[in-house]
Amino acid sequence: MSRNLGWKAALIAIVTMVALGYIAPTISDQLPEWWTKKKIKLGLDLQGGSHLLLEVETEKAVENAVERISQDLKDVVRKKKIKYSKLERVNDTEILVEFLNPKYAERFKEVLESEFPNLRKSSVKEDGDKSSMRLELLDRDIAHIERFAVDQGLETIRNRIDQFGVSEPVIQRQGERNILVQLPGVKDIKRAKKLIGKTALLEFKLVDDEHNVEDALRGRIPTGYEILYERIEDRETGRVVKRPYLLKKKTLMTGDVITNASVNIDSQFNTPYVSMEFDKRGKRLFDRITAANVNRRLAIILDKNVYSAPVIQERISGGRAQITGSYTDEEAHDLAIVLRAGSLPAPVRYLEERTVGPSLGKDSIHSGILSIIIGGLFVLLFVVFYYRLSGVVTNIALVLNFVLIAAVLAAFQATLTLPGIAGIVLTLGMAVDANILILERIREELSLGKTPRSAIDSGYSRAFLTIIDANLTTLIAAIVLFQFGTGPIKGFAVTLSIGIAVSLFTAIFVTRFVYDFVFTRTRIRALSI
Repeated sequence: MSRNLGWKAALIAIVTMVALGYIAPTISDQLPEWWTKKKIKLGLDLQGGSHLLLEVETEKAVENAVERISQDLKDVVRKKKIKYSKLERVNDTEILVEFLNPKYAERFKEVLESEFPNLRKSSVKEDGDKSSMRLELLDRDIAHIERFAVDQGLETIRNRIDQFGVSEPVIQRQGERNILVQLPGVKDIKRAKKLIGKTALLEFKLVDDEHNVEDALRGRIPTGYEILYERIEDRETGRVVKRPYLLKKKTLMTGDVITNASVNIDSQFNTPYVSMEFDKRGKRLFDRITAANVNRRLAIILDKNVYSAPVIQERISGGRAQITGSYTDEEAHDLAIVLRAGSLPAPVRYLEERTVGPSLGKDSIHSGILSIIIGGLFVLLFVVFYYRLSGVVTNIALVLNFVLIAAVLAAFQATLTLPGIAGIVLTLGMAVDANILILERIREELSLGKTPRSAIDSGYSRAFLTIIDANLTTLIAAIVLFQFGTGPIKGFAVTLSIGIAVSLFTAIFVTRFVYDFVFTRTRIRALSI
């Protein structure tokens, strides 16, 4: 018996010491460097911040995919010398192709089968010497694009927020196309929204210097060209002027070849600019573009806005470029973040947004802790009053129960929320319930005339299955809540699950050890219960 007590005492001591070690960083910052720095994370409802619910417009991702495919089709049919009068995206997700001769339509079908198996013919029309065809993506490809748009959007937003410097953000998928973003401590929700929602589609296009921009503004835009604007803001007056550019529609290069983007300061004008570095493919592409267009202007376009349109003075082979403009350090920093993190595959729409003030968070923490303290004290006093010295043993287990729950939360860096505090309160109540079952069983055995030692053995063995059954069913419910719940429900499920596991250890193992230790060291004739 003493040998068993030895390893049990060692186990309880080690568990308690480790638990206190994990709790210490949450209580105090005055700890040695080697000490673990894991703390209990506070949820948005406890420390304040910004809450955003976004919807990814997946239909835009499908439209963009169809547009890219239509451009690829143009390149292929030109190489195959298939003549057409029209090839463009129509009705958002369809591609209309009109041929000059039916024979070209037959050759085009062969190209579709060999190089574009993900396209199907939705309709084919033949009218004399004219022939047309409508194409659309397969349903499985559309579903894949939409699913990928949400997944990539989630990852892109996470990368941007990580670089934004937010500590302990919550970024998770909700439903099929929604993304939940919680930013503890972030008060500037406008800047956060601007950073998160920026599509960041970076394009390089040639400026047309042959046609008149004024004519294009009047509606006479040449085929294959478009008008985009550069936004110029006067910092002193706040007045915004839009400068029009006539650009070739064809995109020469996109931002997917960027490996790094950083903010630098221009030594001449002391203004910030963004420096970009390209990967191997981007270096080759940029080298070829600049070599073929010396003395022409190359527009750098982000989300359909022209940031700058510098003249290509010479061939650039180093794989670097700059985006200059009249923006602040903060704007340049945010621009570099979205370029490094990548572009969103589709725009996002804000379904819900709210800001939780820090004062509300402090009130919530104070109320939550106060509820635990007051409720806990009433329970402890009642247990001691009703069960006497046996109640003291129960209270030792309850205090250790709370310590272990806090330690597990800190060790796994789980986020504590108001529903989480409710889960802790509930598990403490369940821990009391388990101890009461044991004590009542012991009372029954004593009333039958058994000795204290025998009554304790019988009480624990008879209560064991009941305790396991009650806690196991609750644990199953908590697991289901965690699996299918979101936000606050998950927080409640986490603390409830941890509390159930811990309460089994304290109610059955720890209290039994205390009784065994006391009866081994002393000769007790009567049990105070």
